[in-house]
Amino acid sequence: MITHLLSAADLSPEQAVEVLDTAEQIENSLAGREIKKLPTLRGRTVVNLFYEDSTRTRISFELAAKRLSADVINFSAKGSSVTKGESLKDTALTLQAMGADAVVIRHSASGSPHRLAQWVEGSVVNAGDGTHEHPTQALLDAFTMRKRTGRGPGDDLAGLNVTIVGDVLHSRVARSNVLLLDTLGANVTLVAPPTLLPVGTESWPVKVSYDLDAALPKSDVVMMLRVQRERMNASFFPTEREYSRRYGLDMARVGALGPDAIVMHPGPMNRGMEIASDVADSARSTIVEQVANGVSVRMAVLYLLLGGKA
Repeated sequence: MITHLLSAADLSPEQAVEVLDTAEQIENSLAGREIKKLPTLRGRTVVNLFYEDSTRTRISFELAAKRLSADVINFSAKGSSVTKGESLKDTALTLQAMGADAVVIRHSASGSPHRLAQWVEGSVVNAGDGTHEHPTQALLDAFTMRKRTGRGPGDDLAGLNVTIVGDVLHSRVARSNVLLLDTLGANVTLVAPPTLLPVGTESWPVKVSYDLDAALPKSDVVMMLRVQRERMNASFFPTEREYSRRYGLDMARVGALGPDAIVMHPGPMNRGMEIASDVADSARSTIVEQVANGVSVRMAVLYLLLGGKA
């Protein structure tokens, strides 16, 4: 296994499948246990270094580390020396001096985890950096796809048709998913308004479409992305109503999907905008499963990064 997980591109097909298989083994090991804990990382210290607000990812990593019996330190930029002007490097050196075995970092600046990996001796896990990447989200999405499509241990996602819809421009989840799904053999189509597609997508291993209705019948998985209004400093579409009409997933559009197709969303959702509430709460939706699977996948990542170290 690699030393750090900074990008979904860091993983070879074999390593990606190993993470998914390990997550499944961990899930099976904890099934039926009254106390959901494994002693694998007893004595190790995992620091959650979060410079951005987060609910799902931070709690998921904290729970994953604790279920592996690691000691967990939660660091929030608010209320820390960061508010006094301390740099990322000085914070990293402080963590290094305290003996952190792994640092899970979320930061608003793209590339921060890569810089941090140069300053600390422990493993670094990227929990989201700016609009760049979010590799563990892509892994839990792939894990969810594999389970829902009836594939098992050792299987990749070869031949699966995945359509990613919405605000690709600001989405680190989309970037990581494109890289990982290509590694695992899936066919990816991006559907978005031209204004919400990054420059250079022609070099990505994807097809690009502006017509959601044309893409849906061929999709095994539809992944809706949140419209990240907090990152928008210009008008990327006329109105929310117009965006929802062209690129929102409602029950009428779900009717165009195949009988076994599933609907995903990394959360948090703008209900009624990119996804209708009845779709989000339907049997096709895997949104709650994705949250649960995130703990198993992040346990697998921490175990593979730290479990084999002396």
